[in-house]
Amino acid sequence: MPRKILVTSALPYANGSIHLGHLVEYIQTDIWVRFQKMRGNTCHYVCADDTHGTPIMLRAEKEGITPEQLIARVWQEHYNDFASFHVEFDNYGSTNSDENRVCSETIYKSLKAKGLIEVRSIEQFYDPVKNMFLPDRFIKGECPKCHAKDQYGDNCEVCGAAYAPTDLINPYSAVSGAKPELRNSDHYFFKLSAASCQQFLREWTRSGSLQPEAANKMQEWLGTEGENKLSDWDISRDAPYFGFEIPDAPGKYFYVWLDAPVGYMGSFRQLCNIKGFSYDEYWKQGSDTELYHFIGKDILYFHALFWPAMLHHAGFRTPTKLFSHGFLTVNGEKMSKSRGTFITARSYVDHIKNTEYLRYYYAAKLNGTMEDIDLNLDDFVAKVNSDLIGKYINIASRCAGFISKRFDGKLGHTNSVATAEFQSAFQNGEIAHCFEQRDFSRALREIMRLADVANQYIAEKKPWELAKQEGKDNELREVCSTALTQFRDLTLYLKPVLPELAKQVESFLNIPSLTWSEEWLPLPTGHNINNYQHLAVRLDPKLIDAMVIANQESLQPMNEPTTTQLPITPIAETISIDEFSKVDLRVANIVNAELVEGAEKLLKLTLDIGEAQPRTVFAGIKSAYDPEKLKGRMTVMVANLAPRKMKFGLSEGMVLAASGETPGLFILSPDEGAQLGMRIK
Repeated sequence: MPRKILVTSALPYANGSIHLGHLVEYIQTDIWVRFQKMRGNTCHYVCADDTHGTPIMLRAEKEGITPEQLIARVWQEHYNDFASFHVEFDNYGSTNSDENRVCSETIYKSLKAKGLIEVRSIEQFYDPVKNMFLPDRFIKGECPKCHAKDQYGDNCEVCGAAYAPTDLINPYSAVSGAKPELRNSDHYFFKLSAASCQQFLREWTRSGSLQPEAANKMQEWLGTEGENKLSDWDISRDAPYFGFEIPDAPGKYFYVWLDAPVGYMGSFRQLCNIKGFSYDEYWKQGSDTELYHFIGKDILYFHALFWPAMLHHAGFRTPTKLFSHGFLTVNGEKMSKSRGTFITARSYVDHIKNTEYLRYYYAAKLNGTMEDIDLNLDDFVAKVNSDLIGKYINIASRCAGFISKRFDGKLGHTNSVATAEFQSAFQNGEIAHCFEQRDFSRALREIMRLADVANQYIAEKKPWELAKQEGKDNELREVCSTALTQFRDLTLYLKPVLPELAKQVESFLNIPSLTWSEEWLPLPTGHNINNYQHLAVRLDPKLIDAMVIANQESLQPMNEPTTTQLPITPIAETISIDEFSKVDLRVANIVNAELVEGAEKLLKLTLDIGEAQPRTVFAGIKSAYDPEKLKGRMTVMVANLAPRKMKFGLSEGMVLAASGETPGLFILSPDEGAQLGMRIK
């Protein structure tokens, strides 16, 4: 029986452009949805812009427009970007919709009726200039652990420490620069610590709804049976705030993280209103339909704890599965504006144009796990040109012309021996299984193996030589017809990944839209094909270079020379040379770098500065560096910093890194020729 499936991707925030990191998720989801539809399943794919919160309010104020005007403009930009990459939503909505308001209020009222909403007074920072309470990310100050300046109110990007905003030294408002004041305010909490929530989450997170690595992480957060490690969740914010006002609490608004996942429900309700589908069939508790959320691993906490607990206790069904993916690096490093690798979707379209090349490359990297994937730009060019042009497109370009010119576009018999492996691949269902499991990389490896089989067949039969020999027309026709049947099969398998190219192939082969039918058949004898037109061209590396350069240039303010400096954080208080000389900076060799189990931001570095024993340093640079890329690199460390006992071990120093207002974290390296152990003066 055909399945009934509802699929969502995480909602992009309406405060910035879609970039290549975002697209990993939406391309992954779109491929899976297209596969399901080709299998004959009823599959709805919905998403929406996440539009509420303080950042939206402040950005709109800065631009001199209303928040509604801002989110409408960004919605169109996002929608156009997704369309450019052939991400095809059945509905793309907004969390600032009437449908989402109703869904949010319904969940809130249900939770309140069950005694799971509690009001309590909390102390938080208040900006006396802007007359507003400040979210953690809008408070900055000195890290209470390592004393790095200008760190956010929830964690330090230098040492990786987590803390409360009130722990910051010399805090200031990132909005106005004013010194914030501590004030009390009543906030509304979802009682995630309630026994019913704890018990439900212990069962749900072990139910198979999560990937194994995600399930293990949840058990770490939940703790052992009898522990209560979950805190109640603050679901309210004070005015001024752009969002939905809580029904029975004037001046209080739903926190954006409450109504954002509810946006899945709101967007689907919009689709139901348009198409006449049954909303309850997909969302009621006990529903036998399937619900899948594709998300990044950075928001797993919200989707695997808060979201299912809210749904269950409000009387709604929970997700069948959460599919979590890793982050994107470019050339082995975190995306960087200074290196030109923080690339927007629009920039890619403007320079490369063919967006299916990126869809193919991402698919070749995705394996259904939470592993990070790397966009190596040189490898990107090589793989597109080798696989898509050199293997796949090459089959049609070498054979189609003979059918059109010599046989009036009519196919001949197909060699059953040459197509047997293709028929077997279809019937054993291995490629379909890989798509179902989101192991796209394995599926593409098998597809390209079949492409090699087809090219080997063509190379052995040499149709270009048969065309020159008398009495070989029938054999020529069979070879080319067989190759085009093989090409048809490859197109079927690639269609979820390359939907636009597949559409062109369907037109060229003069066949109906390809679906994963029950039976495999060759293209029939006498079938008319259309004249072959170039389907794709090689990817020019110069286009990649131009794109990278353009993104580096985008750092410069418009109409200003490239020497214009970016804003810098305030210079610290003046110190004497004697004070500076107390800091012993040494050139260090990174002997080893490794991940720290259970740490979200730390890498464990083994540093050699010429002492008898190397030192261990825990550095909060996991988001910016692949540990394998750091091994053997020279850097600079503070050698006389007092050792600090951390959760994961003793840290015996600190590596130096640069950061600023723009994204990016960059460890320092000495000039060529510097030797380990040298002191920096």
